Amino acid sequence: MNILHTIAGGAVGGAERFFVDLAIAFRNGGHTTGAVMRPNIARGRMLDDAGVPHTDVPFSRWFDVRTPRAIRTAARDMDADIVMSWMGRAARATPKGSYARVARHGGYYNLKSFRDFDAQICNTPDLVRYLTEGGFDPSAVHFIPNFTTVDPRPALPRSEFDTPEEALLLLSMGRLHDSKAFDVTLDALAATPGAYLWIAGAGPLEADLRKQAGDLGIASRVRWLGWRDDPGRLLRSADICVFPSRVEPFGNVIIAAWAHGTPVITANATGPEWLVRSEEDALLVPRDNAPAVADAISRLAQDKELTRRLIAAGARRAAQEFSQSVCVDRYLSVFRQVKEARA
Repeated sequence: MNILHTIAGGAVGGAERFFVDLAIAFRNGGHTTGAVMRPNIARGRMLDDAGVPHTDVPFSRWFDVRTPRAIRTAARDMDADIVMSWMGRAARATPKGSYARVARHGGYYNLKSFRDFDAQICNTPDLVRYLTEGGFDPSAVHFIPNFTTVDPRPALPRSEFDTPEEALLLLSMGRLHDSKAFDVTLDALAATPGAYLWIAGAGPLEADLRKQAGDLGIASRVRWLGWRDDPGRLLRSADICVFPSRVEPFGNVIIAAWAHGTPVITANATGPEWLVRSEEDALLVPRDNAPAVADAISRLAQDKELTRRLIAAGARRAAQEFSQSVCVDRYLSVFRQVKEARA
């Protein structure tokens, strides 16, 4: 199968990270894979290291003739069977051609960008509902969850971030945006004496969050790691992953924590509420409720048997439902269907 990805995307983000993982998975599976993408040094380096060729173009908002031309040329040169567009801007820039066009949905995007695509792939059941209620043919809308990869490398030493070995270590990851509720995590930390927090992420709220940590008197217990490409090593270092998003269509952090043996506290946003089985593989708390997050942290810190059960159940689900091989096979099945339908 010859697969071309088109993606504009932001500097950092979960969808952008998953795009790289999926493109590399197709390449490693023996499929011809390429990308037309907005320039990004880190993503470009990872694709280069994996042998995935990419063309960097601007994906400008207005009067951009270069990007559609580059997509058409890249698709022709690799004789693409499938062009998969990530998010709305890439979908709008991807012209029709001899290939099938597939849209990948990881959020509640403006649906008009995807109306004449051959198939839609959603990473949660609620996104399937959103598209079908939005008028898309149910037979062309498919649910395929994200997968997680397992980093074989060991935990990062806590000393690398000036963190005491004996301290309870919390980890929060994601874009520093209001939807991710890092402010709730900081409030919960303030109610958890002695615990330390690593925040792995970057985004527009960093200055506000740093000020909040200072106002709460917990700045000395917070470590700002920036955007990281080694989440597995961070998860292995931490005692608890805290992920209380207000808005979360899926929850990549949750399945990554499961795969790396870290218990998870998350909030009942749409994705996590569907994804986790509360008290079985994670602790689910109400959104915008820092006391509930703090109580959940206390439970896990004190109840080692509960922690052990959550870790074991999460590991099973990561292996059985969210492995790379399972999810890639489902993508390829959809691709074969749309290719045959166009034949």
